[in-house]
Amino acid sequence: QVQLVESGGGLVQAGGSLGLSCVASGRTVSRYVMGWFRQAPGKDREFVSAITWSVDSTYYADSVKGRFTISRDNAKNTVYLQMNSLKPEDTAVYYCAAGLVGGLDRVKYDYWGQGTQVTVSS
Repeated sequence: QVQLVESGGGLVQAGGSLGLSCVASGRTVSRYVMGWFRQAPGKDREFVSAITWSVDSTYYADSVKGRFTISRDNAKNTVYLQMNSLKPEDTAVYYCAAGLVGGLDRVKYDYWGQGTQVTVSS
């Protein structure tokens, strides 16, 4: 089993920045694909970004490309999401996920965190 705990959410004005962290415990996740998803009120959970265990491949949704950066520290079992130039439409609960397959599809992830709220005011 893997437990994921997100932190770093909060309230920020449009154009500002926030950094999210996700710490994994229970089992090393160094061989898992780590992903970030988000869910806005009344909308489906959508893919934001993912990173492979070897850290040589990163993936981003078109809506965040150029503004968000994903990274990981396997020694700390931690994945990060740096969010810059935030927009009101980035407002959502952000979830960390881990999966042996991973990818853009949420069903390919085996473990999920509880989520952290990100609110961007206009």
